[in-house]
Amino acid sequence: MDIQFLAYGVPAFFSHFGAALLFLFIFIAIYVHITPYKEITLIREGNVAAAVSLSGAVLGYCIALASSIAHSVDLPDMLIWSAIALIIQLLAFFVARVLLPDLVKDVPNNKLASGVFLGALSLGMGILNAACQSY
Repeated sequence: MDIQFLAYGVPAFFSHFGAALLFLFIFIAIYVHITPYKEITLIREGNVAAAVSLSGAVLGYCIALASSIAHSVDLPDMLIWSAIALIIQLLAFFVARVLLPDLVKDVPNNKLASGVFLGALSLGMGILNAACQSY
C-alpha cells in the first residue's frame, strides 16, 4: 500500500463519506418535514405505503449522492452536486402530488399503490439525477 494513498485517500474517503451521511440526514429531515404526514410514525405503526414511499425517496437520493461522490473532482464539487441532487429529489414528491392529488390521504391510509408509485418515482428520479451528473 502506498503511503501517498494513506495520506490523501483515507482523509478523502472519510470527508466524502461524512459529508454524504450529513446530506442524507438533511435530505430525510427535509423530506419528512415537507410531506403532510408523519412517515416515521406511520412506519412504526406498520404502514407499508409510507415505508415504500420513504424507502424509494432515500434510495433515489442515495443513488444521486453516490454519483455526486463518484464524479466529483474534490469535496466542494461533491457538496454542490449533492445539494443539487437534494433539490431534484425533493421535487419528485411535488411531481407525485400533481400526478396523484389524493396522495396525501392515500399514504396515511396505507394505500400501497400510491406508496409504490411515489417510491418508484423517487427512485427513477434518483437514477436520472445520477446519470446527469456523469459529465
